[in-house]
Parts: sequence; C-alpha cells; structure tokens
Amino acid sequence: MTDELTNASDAEPIDAEPDDDAAESTSPNGRIAEYKRAIESIVLVAHDPVPAELLAQLLEEPTVMIEQWCEELAESYIAARHGFVLVNIAGGWRFQTADDLTPYVERFLLHDQRARLSGAALETLAIVAYKQPISRGQVASIRGVDPDGVLRTLQARGYIDEVGRDNGPGQAILFGTTATFLEKLGLASLDDLPPIAEFIPSAEVVEALEIGLRVTPLIEVSTAGNSAGNSAGNSAGNSAVTAQSDSEAPSDTWAPETVATETVAPETVAPDAATPDTESP
Repeated sequence: MTDELTNASDAEPIDAEPDDDAAESTSPNGRIAEYKRAIESIVLVAHDPVPAELLAQLLEEPTVMIEQWCEELAESYIAARHGFVLVNIAGGWRFQTADDLTPYVERFLLHDQRARLSGAALETLAIVAYKQPISRGQVASIRGVDPDGVLRTLQARGYIDEVGRDNGPGQAILFGTTATFLEKLGLASLDDLPPIAEFIPSAEVVEALEIGLRVTPLIEVSTAGNSAGNSAGNSAGNSAVTAQSDSEAPSDTWAPETVATETVAPETVAPDAATPDTESP
C-alpha cells in the first residue's frame, strides 16, 4: 500500500486540457463575437426597436462600438442572403424580413385578415405627417370634411397621437405621428419622408385639369318656341305692312273738302271833323 502511494506521488502531474471556449472568450475577437451574439438575442426578444444607447448600457460598451457592431451584423446578414435583416428603424435596431420576400410574408400574414386603411384615412395620415403638429380644425380646412372619425381610427391604431395644444383661442389639440408610424413605413425619422414637392403636379397639369373639369353651361333652344315666335313675328310684320299699305292707298269715297273761311271785320269809319255833331237852326 505504501509503495502504491509512493508511486502515485512520484508520478508526473497530468496537465488539464485547455478550454478552447474560455480562451476564445478572453481574446478581443472572442469578446466582440460574444457582444454581437448578445445584441442579436436582445433585439430578437424586444417588441420595439432597441436604441443603441440602451444596448450600450446593457453591454457596458461605448455607443460608437455598438453602432459599428450592429452595422457589421446587418452587412453579414445581407451578404449571407438570410431571410431577415437587421435595420435601424424609428431610432433603434430591430429584425425584419428581407424586402424581396415581402410577397410570401404578406401571403402568410394577410390571408383572410386584411385590415387596410381607407382612402380618407390615408389622406388624413399624410396631412398629419407633413403638417404636424396640426389641429383637427386645420385638417378639416384642408380636406373639406369633418375628420373626427378618421382621426380616432388613426389614434386607435397608434399611428398618430396628441403632441400638445395650440396657443391660440380654445387651445386646440395638436396631433403628430408616432414611432409606430415610422416603424410601419420603415423610416428612421421624419426627415426620411419623401419630399412633398414630388407629389404636387406642375402648373401645366393643374391648368389642364381645370380646363378638363370646367363645366360649360349649355343653352337649350326649343324648336316649338322658335316656330311660335317666328310665326308671331311674321304675322305682326305682315299686319304692319298691310296697315301701312292701306293708309297709303287712295280712297274711292269722296269727302267734302273743308274750306277755311276768312272772317272780315267791318271797317270803322272815323267821323269827319268838319261835320258838326248837331245841325244849327
């Protein structure tokens, strides 16, 4: 028994096999790979886009490095042609499907449960997006109809929300878009909205539309009315001509001429001055 213990103590110690995973995690490249895996797991379980600042706090690394690692992950997914990509949306990072696979995803998600916005809702949403903050009255003045129902629908779906109140009389509620709106459209910020000038037609197109939509009043002329008018006019004209002809034609009936008689007044003879008024005896 003593010999066995002596032989065991004299035996050379067996070196433990090195842990490859531990060695790799302690190297700089290993730590970066671990951080990238952590980013993937956090973004995968997150419901909303995860800001880079929050990832930096969770990983205890600078925000600049987080942004760099996220961009490297995004490029690797595109290069490997995965069905998903990592994108910066609405101020944060999230996973979403690749653009070229949209038809398959729509076929899966929208089958028998399509819930699209109406034309009025899309118009109102566009007005709020480009004119925000905007009040209910201002939306109504632009669209020409009462937008209360549409605004409630957009607010219920989370596309718009109250962002403040107007300083004018009544302090009207002002509406603006939300992060959900940016997320649904795939925009990082409102600055990524397409310029509204691209959707405004040129002056020539507006003029052509005005000419095409202009209503020209048509005056209907009744044939019966014209015939009656022409007949009445012709009869009146003929009557006038007949009357004029009758007045100018010589009459066969003799009428005594009226001779003007001149009234002669008797002369008044002045008495002779030599003749006395009374005879003398």
